[in-house]
Amino acid sequence: MQLIAFKTSQICLHMSVAFAVAYAFTGSLAVGGVAAVVEPICNVTLMPLHDKLWERMRQRRQSAKQPSEAVASTPLEAVATAA
Repeated sequence: MQLIAFKTSQICLHMSVAFAVAYAFTGSLAVGGVAAVVEPICNVTLMPLHDKLWERMRQRRQSAKQPSEAVASTPLEAVATAA
């Protein structure tokens, strides 16, 4: 139940930001509303592609490293260890 509330909160925040930015730039409630709906849909569609790209990059780095080096288990850990 807490996960559902958390995800719903994230979605509402995300849509509110998209609406506010579009409205601030255009002054149009209609454009703000469209942005609030379209932008999260684009993110949901593109995020798995983004994650796959980072995973491929992590795997390439892993294969180039010596076997004794530690390897991150998630894309986020890979970014943190690469810095």
